Amino acid sequence: MSRTPDLSNRIRRAQQRPQPRTRVRANGSAPALEHHAAAPSESNVDTVETASGPQKIHKVLAQAGLGSRREMEELIRAGKVKVNGAVALVGMRVQEGDLIRVGRRQVTVRDDTKLPRVILYYKPEGEIVSHDDPQGRPSVFEKLPPMRRGKWLAVGRLDYNTSGLLIFTTSGELANRLMHPRYEVEREYAVRIVGKLTDEQVRQLKKGVKLEDGMARFEELEERGGRGLNNWYRVVLREGRNRIVRRMFEAVGNKVSRLMRVRFGIVSVPFGVRRGGWRELDEAQTAALVAWSATLLAPPPAQEQPAARPAKVRPEAGRARSRTPDRRPRGSQAR
Repeated sequence: MSRTPDLSNRIRRAQQRPQPRTRVRANGSAPALEHHAAAPSESNVDTVETASGPQKIHKVLAQAGLGSRREMEELIRAGKVKVNGAVALVGMRVQEGDLIRVGRRQVTVRDDTKLPRVILYYKPEGEIVSHDDPQGRPSVFEKLPPMRRGKWLAVGRLDYNTSGLLIFTTSGELANRLMHPRYEVEREYAVRIVGKLTDEQVRQLKKGVKLEDGMARFEELEERGGRGLNNWYRVVLREGRNRIVRRMFEAVGNKVSRLMRVRFGIVSVPFGVRRGGWRELDEAQTAALVAWSATLLAPPPAQEQPAARPAKVRPEAGRARSRTPDRRPRGSQAR
């Protein structure tokens, strides 16, 4: 279904709404920082670009998009990683020219200080975010420019029936940092549902609804109008569990009929790009995104609750209470 002018206006207003964060504009013009608002490669040989000098092996593997640093450390401890034919050790460093093998995957380390490449893709409905599909459905990777070395890594996924912003990069480190749940990077969606939310449903969705894989809540939820039975909402959340937006609305009794991601972190759907099209960030824009990702901080751990006081022992039935007054000064009881 083509996007109606009414939807286009709503999405444009949602994108232009002031936000308390920095935004990277990818509209082909000079980048401006404003105070507004991994699928496997078909090849088994990758080239990963690292900063100048020796790098810790688990970091290099994460940059290659094989997983998080912690997951790579676990593989190394299990003896499943080799460097130049020898079993790797946790904490060892690799440098330019070293050959790393993880199972069938081979990674060649290349010493280079160039910025990674970043592409913003406007995914239409009817495409999957995977290289392989038994059903033979179209893949988003078929639309991306070919690479002489390395591979495109998807920052998060969108399901088959969801459209909107997808970010692709050659840096596994950048991809993992943007996707890792601990950094709670915001995702913004335009959602059309059948029916209209009641005040109680809005309260539930913002406070938190229980799903089969845990609680989930919207940071922001705003009505954006609609026609007839179809009503649009703007939602923001800080996680990317599978089909989480659809499941949250279903949890309060509403079915999502249209879903589009309009923002991921500080990056929005690029202006002027049609569905199925893409735009690559220039060097300055990429540097701004990488610098912003480096400022992401995991939220502080929840404060530990004070230990519960021991329950008072009540006198046994039929046993007289002592009439001797407690003469200890107030506040002397151990806590």
